[in-house]
Formats: sequence, structure tokens, C-alpha cells
Amino acid sequence: MTEIILRDAEVADMPAIAAIYAHHVQTGYGSFEEIPPSVEEMVRRFDNIRARGLPWRLAELDGRIVGYCYVSPYQARSAYRFTVQDSIYIDERFLNRGIGSALLGSIIEICTALGYRQMMAGVGDSGNEGSLRLHTRMGFRTVGHAVGVGIKFGRWLDLVLLQRPLGQDRTDLPAGAPTGYLPPADQMGP
Repeated sequence: MTEIILRDAEVADMPAIAAIYAHHVQTGYGSFEEIPPSVEEMVRRFDNIRARGLPWRLAELDGRIVGYCYVSPYQARSAYRFTVQDSIYIDERFLNRGIGSALLGSIIEICTALGYRQMMAGVGDSGNEGSLRLHTRMGFRTVGHAVGVGIKFGRWLDLVLLQRPLGQDRTDLPAGAPTGYLPPADQMGP
């Protein structure tokens, strides 16, 4: 097999990325979107991710973009600032070639170096065995299962929530993180 090349995505890559995503939106349950976003919308999403200093990586095989992965903030509230959520999509013609593992491994490494402590994954459709296997293989564990929370193609869909610690289960606060409010010791209870 030809070597998989991983690199940071660029705005010029968005037409190929939008095409990969459109296939998943139109044919699968992994994304709960029902209408594929335009290239312009994908550029807007890309710019939003990059403006936050978060990684958006892609994989190339023989000069062709065959998959991508990025992270976004897990939740908007500041308490979640050290937790991200991954999204990963592979061109259906290139599944089971190690592309997903290479991309997700790259994103995990980058996010760990950036000081993030947890990575979440929301896998659409509990029958999405490929994504569930990939995340499990990459150290994620299932932490939740929301039943029938989405509907697509006339079918109710589950959402499986997975989580992976970053930085070897570190529980210390990242450098420069505010420690927050702690009440006086005499008010903390037993």
C-alpha cells in the first residue's frame, strides 16, 4: 500500500473534504445532518475550528484526500475548556486501510501536546461498528448511550458517547489554568 500522508488541512482542501462528508450525510447514520453542507459552509466551519487553535488534519493517498479529522470544543461553557470532541470521516472507497487510526492518532497526539485533558466522541448510530471499533482501538471507552435521540431516513438513531483521557490520565490542572473558587475549609463539610 502507498504511504498515508497526514497534514494540516487548508481552505483549498474544503471541496474534497465537503465531498467526503456529503457522502456520509447522504448515505449513513454517522452524522445526524440530513443535508450536506456547501463548500462555503465547510470553509466557515474550518475557519471557526482553526481560529480556536484546534487541529484539522487530513490524510492523502497518492495525492488524493481520503479522510479528515478535527476537534471542536466539547461544550461552550468555560468549565469544559480542556475537553474536545473529535469528528472523523473517511472516503468510503478507502475504509479499513489504517487511515482512521492514523488520523485519530495524530489528533490525539496534537491535543495532548496542546494541554487538553479529555477527548470525547459522539458516534451516531449504535450500529456504527466501524467508528465504535476505531475509537475503542484508540483508547476510548463508552461512557453513555442516548437511545432514539435523532431521526434520519425514517429511523430513530442512538448516540454513543465515548471518552478518552489525554496525557496519561493526568488530573492536574494545565499550566495557567485558574483554580476556581473553593469555599473556606470550615464551610466544606465532612
